[in-house]
Amino acid sequence: MTSIQQRAELQRRIWQIANDVRGAVDGWDFKQYVLGTLFYRFISENFAAYIEGGDDGVDYAALSDLVITPEIRDDAVKTKGYFIYPSQLFVNVAAKANTNESLNTDLAKIFSLIESSAIGYPSERDIRGLFADFDTTSNRLGNTVKDKNARLAAVLKGVADLDFGTFDDSHIDLFGDAYEFLISNYAANAGKSGGEFFTPQQVSKLIAQLAMHGQTSINKIYDPACGSGSLLLQAKKHFDQHIIEDGFFGQELNHTTYNLARMNMFLHNVNYDKFNIQLGDTLIEPHFGGDKPFDAIVSNPPYSVKWKGSDDPTLINDDRFAPAGVLAPKSKADFAFVLHALSYLSAKGRAAIVCFPGIFYRSGAEQKIRQYLVDNNYVETVIALASNLFYGTTIAVNILVLAKNKQNNKIQFIDASGLFKKETNNNALLDVHVEQIMAVFDSKANVDHFAYSVPFDKVAANDYNLSVSSYIDAKDNREVVDIAQLNAELKTTVAKIDQLRKDIDAIVAEIEGEETKV
Repeated sequence: MTSIQQRAELQRRIWQIANDVRGAVDGWDFKQYVLGTLFYRFISENFAAYIEGGDDGVDYAALSDLVITPEIRDDAVKTKGYFIYPSQLFVNVAAKANTNESLNTDLAKIFSLIESSAIGYPSERDIRGLFADFDTTSNRLGNTVKDKNARLAAVLKGVADLDFGTFDDSHIDLFGDAYEFLISNYAANAGKSGGEFFTPQQVSKLIAQLAMHGQTSINKIYDPACGSGSLLLQAKKHFDQHIIEDGFFGQELNHTTYNLARMNMFLHNVNYDKFNIQLGDTLIEPHFGGDKPFDAIVSNPPYSVKWKGSDDPTLINDDRFAPAGVLAPKSKADFAFVLHALSYLSAKGRAAIVCFPGIFYRSGAEQKIRQYLVDNNYVETVIALASNLFYGTTIAVNILVLAKNKQNNKIQFIDASGLFKKETNNNALLDVHVEQIMAVFDSKANVDHFAYSVPFDKVAANDYNLSVSSYIDAKDNREVVDIAQLNAELKTTVAKIDQLRKDIDAIVAEIEGEETKV
C-alpha cells in the first residue's frame, strides 16, 4: 500500500469513528472529544517512547506508578514539558474504559494531573489548560453518568483501534496528519465558523512558501492570528525543521482554537520549547513585542472584523500604526492586521497575508494606508486567488506579500483566479497551481494575462489602487470571429434564402393556377 493509500485509509477510518461515536451530538460540538482523545493518545505514546529510550526490554505502560522517582519525574518534565504516570497512559485507561463506572471523573482527574505536572517548570504556560475543552461532565455526552461513560469509552476504543503502527513514519506524519485531517473536515462542515480557524492545506502551503522564499534559514516564524496553527505547521512540513532556528510563534483570540493550536504543535512533534502560542487580541493586547523581529510572517486574519480603532485614542500613537498616520476603519480591521505584521517583520523577511479584496481599492483611511505601504516600498506582490477556496466564504481573496528589502520599486501583480480545481463544495488549489504561482513570483517575469510588475509611479498615479484587475487584463476567452468570412457566409446564405423564396413563390403560383383551371 502506498503512502497516499495509507493516508486515505487512515482518514476514512478516523472520520467514520468521529461520526459513528457522536450519535445525535452535533459534529462541531463533538469535535473536542475526538481531537482531544487523539491528542491524549499521542502524548501518552510519545511520552512512553521517551521514557523507554528505545530499550525493547522496558515497557513503561506495564510499570507501577510507585517505581517512578522524583528525579525521573523532574527530568522528564524538563525535557518533554509534562509527566504522565503509567496508570494514566491512554493505553491503560482505554483498556478498562468499558468497565470503568467512574471513567468520566477519572479522565478529568488524569487531564488535570498532566497539566499540573508542568507547574513551576518552563513549560507551564504551554501545558496549562490544554484539556480545558475536553469536558467529561458535559451533557453533550449524555444525560446520565452511564451515558457519558459509554460515549467516552466508545471514543477511546475507536481511537485505540487506529493502527498507526502499520504506517511508514518516513512518508506520513502519523498523528499530525490525522489531526489535521479531522480539523479540516470539521471546518468544512462547520460553514463560516470553520473558516475562522483553519486555512486549507494547499493555500497554507503557498503562503508558507511565499513567506520563506529564498531564505536558507530564518530566525523564527510568526502568525498574529494563528487559528489552529495550520499556517505555521505548513512551514515545518515543507521545509527542513532546522531552517527555523528559534521556533514557531502565534497568537489566537478564541480560547478553544488556541488550545487546538497548542495540541497541533505537539502532534507535529514540535516540542514545548520550540513554540510559543499565546491567547489574546492581537490588535489590542499584542504579545511577542520582545521577540520581534521575525524573518517570516504568515497570516489569514479574520476578514473585515470590527475593532476599537479610533475609539481608543492611544492606538494612533502605537508603534505599529503610527507610521501610517491613520488607523484602519473601526468596521474593517484588515489593514490593522497588515500594519501589525509589518511592524513585526525583520529587515530581511517577508510577510504573506490573506486579505479581503476590498481593502485594495477602497478610499479613505485604507487608501492612505496603501499609500504609506507603496511610498515606503513595502509591497512586493499582490496575488488574486480563485473564489470559493476557503471554508465559510466564496469570496475570491488576495494574498499580500510584504518585504523590507526589495531591490526595486516595482510591485508585482499575479492573477491566479483561474488556477483551481472544481470540487463538490469548494474549489481547490493544487500543487501544480502553487508551483505556477511560485515560479512567476520568483522570476518576476511579465506573463500576458497572468503576471505584471508595475512601476511605482503608475500605482501612485492610480490612487494607490492595488487591485490585481487594475493592472492585468483578463484573458478574452470568447471565440475569435472573422468578420469578412462571416459577411461572405451571410451573403451566400441570403442569396440562398432569396432563391428559396422564388422557388416557393413559383410552386405556390403553379398550385394556384391549377386550382383556377378546376
